[in-house]
Amino acid sequence: MKKLTLLMAFVGFLFLGACQNQTSSGKTTATSSKTDIAKTTAVVSDTSNGKLPVMTFDETIHDFGKMVQGEVGKYNFHFKNTGNSDLVIKGVRTTCGCTVGSYPHDPIKPGEEGDLTVTFNSSFKQGYQNKAVMVRTNTNPSNIVLYIRARVSVPKQN
Repeated sequence: MKKLTLLMAFVGFLFLGACQNQTSSGKTTATSSKTDIAKTTAVVSDTSNGKLPVMTFDETIHDFGKMVQGEVGKYNFHFKNTGNSDLVIKGVRTTCGCTVGSYPHDPIKPGEEGDLTVTFNSSFKQGYQNKAVMVRTNTNPSNIVLYIRARVSVPKQN
């Protein structure tokens, strides 16, 4: 119960701040580049009896780098079921309407691989963007958070 409460508080915090990535003065609050993000491997592991699936991602953070407002970025988060039973992705939620996730709806057998595709629409965005994608599965723990980042610039008008 305590874990669920903490998870809900975290998701609420992400939701409230997801579409507001700038300070009230209009300045961005953080900077990022492709070079400062190391390849990260995430393993959602079975902590119970070894019979659950394990979802292993090649990376959990993707940086689109510099984008011009209005561009759409698409990225495939590649994963593998390294567990001992079928992996079922129950759903994907994002923190903002500008980000959409799509995933395989069929069970992924042990040893099989798949892609979770995230699409980010930078229309009406500017500055540093950091969006969370929550993946709900039949693993233990059942929730995984992936992140996409971008620095969106407003095109100059002639």
